[in-house]
Amino acid sequence: MKNVEDHIGEIILRYRTQNKLTLSELEEKSGVSKSSISRIENGETKRPELITLLRIFEALDVQYEEIIELYISNETRNSSLHDLLLEAIQLPNEDLTIKIVSRILENPKEKTEDSVEILYNTALTVEDTEIKLVLFNQLAQYCRTRGIQPYMSKALFHRYRIERNNPHRLEETFRHGEEVLYYIEFLSHEERINLCYLMAFDAHDLKKYEQCIELGKMGHAEDSTSNEIKERIALAICNSYMRMGKFEDMESHIEMYEKLGYRFIMERSKYLRAIILSKTGHYQEAIPLLRECVGEATKNNLIHRVNDLIEALLNVNDVNSIEQVINTEEQNFSFDFNNAYNFSGIGNYYKNKGAFLVSRGHFNEGMDAYLQSIVYYGKINRIEEIMSCAVEINMHHCELKKDMDLELLKKLNEVYNVIKFGIRNEG
Repeated sequence: MKNVEDHIGEIILRYRTQNKLTLSELEEKSGVSKSSISRIENGETKRPELITLLRIFEALDVQYEEIIELYISNETRNSSLHDLLLEAIQLPNEDLTIKIVSRILENPKEKTEDSVEILYNTALTVEDTEIKLVLFNQLAQYCRTRGIQPYMSKALFHRYRIERNNPHRLEETFRHGEEVLYYIEFLSHEERINLCYLMAFDAHDLKKYEQCIELGKMGHAEDSTSNEIKERIALAICNSYMRMGKFEDMESHIEMYEKLGYRFIMERSKYLRAIILSKTGHYQEAIPLLRECVGEATKNNLIHRVNDLIEALLNVNDVNSIEQVINTEEQNFSFDFNNAYNFSGIGNYYKNKGAFLVSRGHFNEGMDAYLQSIVYYGKINRIEEIMSCAVEINMHHCELKKDMDLELLKKLNEVYNVIKFGIRNEG
């Protein structure tokens, strides 16, 4: 019986003959040396590299999927299959990766636990994000059907860590994180802390403030070390209490974290207490502090501090100060970010700017600001906020008895197309 190498060699020879190509001509088209091609055709090369076969088949214009699958299915040694997997990862080729992973997991000559462990350790070392995600997805699905909960939980955890880097799909990703929580006991101590912290941040960005507090405190209960992430979680907890209007709880937690020596809170205590003053109507005390905080802001938190200052100024109808803030601070904004919290902050800023400009008689400029707001909300799929902007645009037209001109409709259409295209690409 012919081995698979002989079979593949015959296929290459047959298609080369049909295409009337010499070895030299196929070498030129494929980039594979004619001596290598000749050895493969003669069955002399044992287990040719995948990249070599793919180049030859592509040069011959052959549908190679079934042939490669045959090549994979005839291999029973995990060491060789692992080598094939590493080749597929380097290509990178998702379809081939999935086929090889399935073959490794279903290989009757190897113990299931050994195969799973090999794949898990391999996945940890992969740099290509998409391939890494494919590996963890395959592992999670297989381990779920076989009841291998320790590796299923770890694969789901790593899938969540990868997926959460896409702010446009944060809601879906958060649900995946909630699935991991059911199996948190199978994670290592460090992984449990990491999961709680990451989910707390995501809950905050998704305005799930009660869950942010709960998850953050779960992480704190596990984490006995001193580190910046732990203190950032404390800030997210304080912010969550603020967003929920629980200012007494916010103040008590600020005091607790100060006593614990959380530098990240201590450096921001003036800002946090200025927010409490503003939110409780003490604007005369809050506004000077908020101005100071804007002046002390970093590029990462400037937009949020400007929003808080503008909100306070709007409540006292200080239009001159608002105009000054817009004119001086917007040029200092950093747009070099990729997280939902900052996209939301920029969206809020342009929405408030749009309303302010319309109120000052700058109607067209206000509409442009609203469009900017919609763009940033669209990057994180905030449909409710997008609809709110659309409602306000329509409301201003009705109140000022303005017709929706063609130019604005074109701009709206362009913005919606950008958002729709982004959703389609990320989906």
